[in-house]
Amino acid sequence: MSATTTAPTPTPPGSPGPASAQAVVAAEGRIGLRANLRHIGALARRNLPQIKKDPESMFDVLLTPIIFILLFVYVFGGSVGASLGGNRQEYVNYLVPGLMAMLGLNIAMAVGTGVNDDFRKGFMDRFRTMPISRSSVLIAKIVVELGRLMVAMLILLVMGFVVGMELHGSVFGLLAAVALSAVFGAAIMWIFILLGLSMPTAQAVQGTAMLVLMPLQFGSSIFVPTETMPGWLQTFTDYNPLSNLADAARALMQGDPVGDSVWWTLAWAAGITVVLAPLAVAKFRKKA
Repeated sequence: MSATTTAPTPTPPGSPGPASAQAVVAAEGRIGLRANLRHIGALARRNLPQIKKDPESMFDVLLTPIIFILLFVYVFGGSVGASLGGNRQEYVNYLVPGLMAMLGLNIAMAVGTGVNDDFRKGFMDRFRTMPISRSSVLIAKIVVELGRLMVAMLILLVMGFVVGMELHGSVFGLLAAVALSAVFGAAIMWIFILLGLSMPTAQAVQGTAMLVLMPLQFGSSIFVPTETMPGWLQTFTDYNPLSNLADAARALMQGDPVGDSVWWTLAWAAGITVVLAPLAVAKFRKKA
């Protein structure tokens, strides 16, 4: 009678074995809120040196607001401003709140490509053996991108005032418009994080993102009023969350009645987060 000896399967370097993987999952389940917040802060700080080493990654934040302000104000400002019953300055007051809504989308796309790139370069491998919540990794990236969004918002507002924007509302209304744009931008980031985790390359993420961004941006009230659009397109803009956000930001900044636009924007942000954040975390846990 002969005995058969089975050699143990070697564990690849950097990958946890079955026991350690179970320990990580068990430890993750015991992590409390305070520890999660500490992990998010540590992971967010980890991303800051990467920006310092790669300053080109801030070019979109620094240049996009300037380019869009100059392009739309001086190319379309005269004609669109006249249709609004004023001049180029009237269009500046209309455009800047809309661009606040658009910036969140552009920053969100960078989150998706960044997540995809981190996996491709192996940056996410270290998190496989760390007793941290998987959601803290993704939330930390959102925190960093919100910081980039605030820089872009500041440049946008400065450029707006330089080219003639007037604030008819209060400073509180301006801050509320910025906060509302940040809340919606954070929600949209979950969409692109899920794309980044699902697509094979960063280029695929960008290509798919543009298919989402273009109809949402131009089929809205961001750049022009929707009254002159065809009826079917007006119907689309009425349900487009970017139109609600742009209209809410304008009302807050100009001191006009906000109506239901603020609540619709918050409802969209809450719905997107509730549905897509768990899907993104589950995808990240499975992929990592």
